Amino acid sequence: MDHGPGGNRVGRGADWTNPSSLRSFLAIPGVLLMNAKSALPRQDGDVPWPDASTLLCEVSWEVCQQVGGIYTVLRSKAPTIVNQFGDASYCLIGPYNPDVSPAEFEEAAPQGCFGDVVAAMREQGFDARYGRWLITGRPQVVLLDFRGVWNRLGEIKYFLWEHHDIGFPREDELVNRVLAFGFLVEVFFRLLAPRRNGRRILAHFHEWMGATAIPPLRRDAVPLTIVFTTHATLLGRYLAMNDPWFYDHVPFVDWLGDARRFDIEPQVRLERAAAHGANVFSTVSDITAYECEHLLGRKPDVLLPNGLNIERFVALHEFQNLHRKYKEFIARFVMAHFFPSYCFDLDRTLFFFTSGRFEYRNKGFDLTIEALSRLNWRLKQAGSDRTVVFFVVTRQPTRSINAEALRRRAMLDEMRSNCEAISAQVGERLFLATAMGLAPRLDDLVDDYWRLRQRRMMLAWKATGLPTVVTHDLVDDQNDAVLNQIRACNLINLPEDRVKIVYHPDFITSNDPLFGLDYDQFVRGCHMGIFPSAYEPWGYAPMECAAMGLPAVTSDLSGFGTYLLRHMSDHEHNGLFVVNRRYASFDAAANQLTETLYRFLLQERRDRIAQRNRTESAAEQFDWSRLIRHYRLAYRAALDAPPRP
Repeated sequence: MDHGPGGNRVGRGADWTNPSSLRSFLAIPGVLLMNAKSALPRQDGDVPWPDASTLLCEVSWEVCQQVGGIYTVLRSKAPTIVNQFGDASYCLIGPYNPDVSPAEFEEAAPQGCFGDVVAAMREQGFDARYGRWLITGRPQVVLLDFRGVWNRLGEIKYFLWEHHDIGFPREDELVNRVLAFGFLVEVFFRLLAPRRNGRRILAHFHEWMGATAIPPLRRDAVPLTIVFTTHATLLGRYLAMNDPWFYDHVPFVDWLGDARRFDIEPQVRLERAAAHGANVFSTVSDITAYECEHLLGRKPDVLLPNGLNIERFVALHEFQNLHRKYKEFIARFVMAHFFPSYCFDLDRTLFFFTSGRFEYRNKGFDLTIEALSRLNWRLKQAGSDRTVVFFVVTRQPTRSINAEALRRRAMLDEMRSNCEAISAQVGERLFLATAMGLAPRLDDLVDDYWRLRQRRMMLAWKATGLPTVVTHDLVDDQNDAVLNQIRACNLINLPEDRVKIVYHPDFITSNDPLFGLDYDQFVRGCHMGIFPSAYEPWGYAPMECAAMGLPAVTSDLSGFGTYLLRHMSDHEHNGLFVVNRRYASFDAAANQLTETLYRFLLQERRDRIAQRNRTESAAEQFDWSRLIRHYRLAYRAALDAPPRP
């Protein structure tokens, strides 16, 4: 691929994806890339936050719009940053999406230095909006509408090719949006620099989609200090989906060849340029740092583990009551889904689930289904009276909710309403008869209308077929990897199966007619979350489970799993289980997960309650109030380097 002339020149035309070229450029007098590792202090207890003489801007594609896990990072961290750093000096910058941004963004008249920049951008014809993010802490937000610079995409791409050897041989709508947004971010910082009034600008970019402004900002020595965090390498995601031994092969990857093979060369070059152009380069876990070192050509200077705003999940002594309350909602769904075909004891039934983007291998769906198949066999061999209902919650193209699933749910609700009406009638008449000294037969207390209605409902309720596995009509159920593995494992909800499967190919929300719960309520009602990922730079799902007092499974190929292994020696006692996948075969990992689930099922209710208490208490270790110190270290390291002009 021809990236144009001047690929090895210093400065104009320097190859920002090539570390040697970058070092040559940064050797120019007045432009210095600090050695962040040497600048990081050994003890952080006395390291202060940057003071009011610093402006902190966080840039991300996921500000005020949820695309992936970075949204959770920013949203949950913002209250702590505002509290520690101060509202006036902190601002988040993201793209304006007219479809979703208005729901979370409250526009306001521009004010302060960030508002001044917005006003200046508007004067130059750019669509920039100032306001507040409607979350805890209500941080300042600047949203930039990239649609207004669509006509400048040719110019934007030309300069990335001419100055940084990053070419764009084909049209890609997402890349075009990202580049247009990056151009507006670049304009923002160029206008902020002369308005800083002696203050230093600390710009923290998240992921390559939010960091395309880094190469031009560094090339022109705009006076700001840059921190770049990659939450997962783009090339790593592609490789992991196609290579079960991805981490063993990472040191031998030909990054350029594989980027071309997957047709993502421009994105990977942009990501490498951001990593090498930052003053401090960071990632979220040690396993991702290993990946960055080999795929991006730079070892991260500091790790920034993800946390949660635990206050959002805190229910104090109520979390056990909430579990019982929402478990009843899930039990009603289970009754509607299974009981027309056959019944089982709900008091001896546990609800397990997995969830996440549909990345069949990366999210560990394959391992989980295989382990549940083995668990089903083991429970039947042991003659166990326990039942597991396992929910797979992800998003796949669907036409609609399955008509039979809706009918059964509607019938259950009608049956409940009918029984409540009969109960009310019987109760009132029984009370009156008792007060009169009579002893009537209970049948005599119910009108013929209700008896007939109840009988008809019972006849219509019964079904001859097996309960469906999937709750929706999939657009392509013949080629759905999850459904095909469920079929291959013969987990088709036979009456004798101790493990029942419900595949819900849409995210659970409060307006879901099948559950009537939002996702957090659904999680609270379950007994365990299972997330043995094969590729997961961090993994918020098991951490959120812990915050709600729910035991969870992760793996040593996830950032959260490696964090537990390093920092919580009693994690299993606290209901957080780590499946060994990095140096184990698929079969060994499946056996370990099966054993973990089987031991969990052997617990009685009192044991599970005690474990949920320990899980909820352990979650305090993941609060941002504890983990934010890593950001403080990274910011001080960046700012304590020799200042740029």
